[in-house]
Amino acid sequence: MLVILIVIGLLGRSPIIATAASILLVLKLTALERFFPAVERRGLELGLLFLTISVLVPFANEKISWRDVTPLFTTVMGLLAMAGGAIATWMNGKGLDLLRAEPHIIVGLVIGSIFGIVFLRGIPVGPLMAAGITAFVLKLCEWFGGRT
Repeated sequence: MLVILIVIGLLGRSPIIATAASILLVLKLTALERFFPAVERRGLELGLLFLTISVLVPFANEKISWRDVTPLFTTVMGLLAMAGGAIATWMNGKGLDLLRAEPHIIVGLVIGSIFGIVFLRGIPVGPLMAAGITAFVLKLCEWFGGRT
């Protein structure tokens, strides 16, 4: 399965998926599977920490100042950007819940991402947002009496 994920990641221009599956395959082949529980337990937190650090770098190196932030609270675009960020993080949380409950759907998310990249000229942003959108659509199906 890891080799398939590596191939899917490479074909789908998703180096993160390919690299993650490669690292797990190396751990497995070198008898370091004992680290799997720790990676499973803390890996997402560590990844989110590094993602947050990378997003905050412009504040740290002063490329973004208070003068740049102030219009966010006074313009329609700024308010919509904040709303979009809030909705996206909420959906990511729902996606994380779905991935924890149904980890096997990652393959469908990756295949769907490849489809989106190849046929819709999309840009891969990661399985968390894809899972969040999936969770949202599943909830809509529940509300309208559909089966999931």
